[in-house]
Amino acid sequence: MNLKYSIVKVVLAVIIIVLAYFIYESIMRPVRFNKATTAREVKVVSRLIDLRTSEMFFKRQYSTYTGNFDTLINFLTTGEIPVVKIIPDPDDTTFSKTINDTLGFVKVADSLFRGRQNFSIDSLRYVPYAGGVEFEIASGTIDRGGIGVSVYEIKAPYAAFLYGLDRQLVVNLIKSKEDIEHYPGMKLGSMQEPSTDGNWE
Repeated sequence: MNLKYSIVKVVLAVIIIVLAYFIYESIMRPVRFNKATTAREVKVVSRLIDLRTSEMFFKRQYSTYTGNFDTLINFLTTGEIPVVKIIPDPDDTTFSKTINDTLGFVKVADSLFRGRQNFSIDSLRYVPYAGGVEFEIASGTIDRGGIGVSVYEIKAPYAAFLYGLDRQLVVNLIKSKEDIEHYPGMKLGSMQEPSTDGNWE
């Protein structure tokens, strides 16, 4: 009788331990996923911000955005921007006019990314954690009050940069965004609106 009682106690203890493990895992699984997702989003957003700055400089030079990474990266590596000194116009007695004096030119890459250790301009096109997958990039012109406005859009889908994480939770996250008609990933700019904002802002 004591042996049977001992066996029952051991079996119950094992069952309790197994149940406790599954309860713990059911709680920690989404916690770990959310933590990993947030860490990856931070890296993706950082790269998107670099791309936004690059697109702004490109537009300043060419009056339009580009939807081609080869063009953008070539501009960053070979393009130059003027270094301008603004001085008051000596002939202006109202002190409201200025003269722009170009002192020289500096490489776009040096202006934007100087001091960034181990930074590679070529890496800008790639979505972090996505194993060589490039950002989706597009540019164009939309009509606003009869005026053509240059727009661009850069996207990183969850399926790319959350690769390797819990597959079912990734699928659930994508569906939750699609259900409310939001882009399932990180997105910068818009092909429908003259916006350069990111969907995380």
